[in-house]
Amino acid sequence: MTGKLIDPKNTIALIKDRGFSFKKKFGQNFLIDERVLTKIINGAEITGSDEVLEIGPGIGTLTQALCEAAGRVRAVEIDRELIPILQETLSAYDNVDIINADVLELDLKELFSGPFKVVANLPYYITTPIVMKLLESDAPVESVTVMVQKEVAERMQAAPGSKDYGALSLAVAYHAEAEVVANVPPNCFIPRPDVSSAVIRLKKRKEPPVGPSDKDFMFRLIRAAFAQRRKTLQNALSNDASLGLSKEAVEAALRELGLDVRIRGERLSLSDFAELSDRLETRI
Repeated sequence: MTGKLIDPKNTIALIKDRGFSFKKKFGQNFLIDERVLTKIINGAEITGSDEVLEIGPGIGTLTQALCEAAGRVRAVEIDRELIPILQETLSAYDNVDIINADVLELDLKELFSGPFKVVANLPYYITTPIVMKLLESDAPVESVTVMVQKEVAERMQAAPGSKDYGALSLAVAYHAEAEVVANVPPNCFIPRPDVSSAVIRLKKRKEPPVGPSDKDFMFRLIRAAFAQRRKTLQNALSNDASLGLSKEAVEAALRELGLDVRIRGERLSLSDFAELSDRLETRI
């Protein structure tokens, strides 16, 4: 195989030559647009001194560009059938390690001893678990720049009061600063997905912007608030038996914060939830 894989002709030729069949269970869609590839590399702010984790390299299209831009690349691919293809398409590079594994089962601290950046064209069916593993990891992740379904990217960076705002928005805001760096139409992939995509960069925070006394309890409140998002916050929280909160306790805490007792969870910021968490924790 010769030439860059970002050229659609080269990608199609390789797929046909290897008799490769796309596997729906792995959400495989290969990028074939060089402008988008450039936006990913630039958006991730990759430099020659960076170590990079790529998740789901596929046939190596993005990996080739990462190898040329970064100091070291570790490409984790779950599909065993793609490993010999990657060994061929990346044979010109001596700064890449190909790892056949499920990234959700890897200990990232064993892969990287120092800071690293994550770049990936993520399978859409498993985007959230992967992103949250990366953000919650105590491994030295600097940033996560990923191609995701456009509506998921919108949820990740949504502000309070918007239709996309929810538990994912708050979890991302706690761990990172989010910015969409590119919108990507379906015709940039083989095969074409049914939805539009976006590239979002999540810069990991050194410290969370809020410090509730019990972070886990705060996120339990957040999940309960959005599990029944059309209900008032008072009803959503008191209806969740696992929290053990009465309507009276929630109402009292909301009043202490100067919030309308009829307010819905979508109106509260991360700092509001942190303050509410500290007040409600004492009322269980």
